[in-house]
Amino acid sequence: MNNYDKIGLHEFLRSYPRMAVKPASSPELHIEGLFEFTGSSATNGSIADCYNLSVVVPSIFPRDLPIVEELDHKVPRNGAYHVNPGGSLCLGSRLRLLFELARKPTLVGFADNCLVPYLFGVSHKLRHGGKFPFGELPHGLPGELIDYMNLFGLRTQEQARIVLRYLAIKKRRANKLPCPCGCSRLLGACHFNRRVRQFRKLAERSWFRSLSS
Repeated sequence: MNNYDKIGLHEFLRSYPRMAVKPASSPELHIEGLFEFTGSSATNGSIADCYNLSVVVPSIFPRDLPIVEELDHKVPRNGAYHVNPGGSLCLGSRLRLLFELARKPTLVGFADNCLVPYLFGVSHKLRHGGKFPFGELPHGLPGELIDYMNLFGLRTQEQARIVLRYLAIKKRRANKLPCPCGCSRLLGACHFNRRVRQFRKLAERSWFRSLSS
């Protein structure tokens, strides 16, 4: 079984037949084409739409996230639609996306759990105005910290920031530090450590260091 089988490339191309692999000299996998999808929610109905996308899949996927760009500028290039300054789509906070991807760590899983919800929100906003139907975060690290606080089940953004620092260092060292949950114990002696270990499985320490940069 090659790496393309492991990440479900053929399943992705069958599910989205107007997308195709593009030649590239870099180790990343480049996929481009028309991404046709149908999304629905109980409160916002069903939407079928199509976007011309470029998807660059890192060589260590699913332990790092693809970079997605929309090529026709159908998505307005402003903060209201969460397009990054370099042109990539801000699909959500990075750790939340990696957490969602872990539910199905394939390209179809990325499409279903990360990409389609964002595009559904864009299409709904373009057609009906208003806010994104599934909610949205403030831009940049402040918004990510709010989401990480909720993801970790903590009360403050500073607690979430501490967890990120612990995830970026060796487990043995982190376990000897005060638990960020607010108890008086060390992390290694607190039940919250089970939650931290859950996130350690998602990526390397260097990836977590990049979250605060």
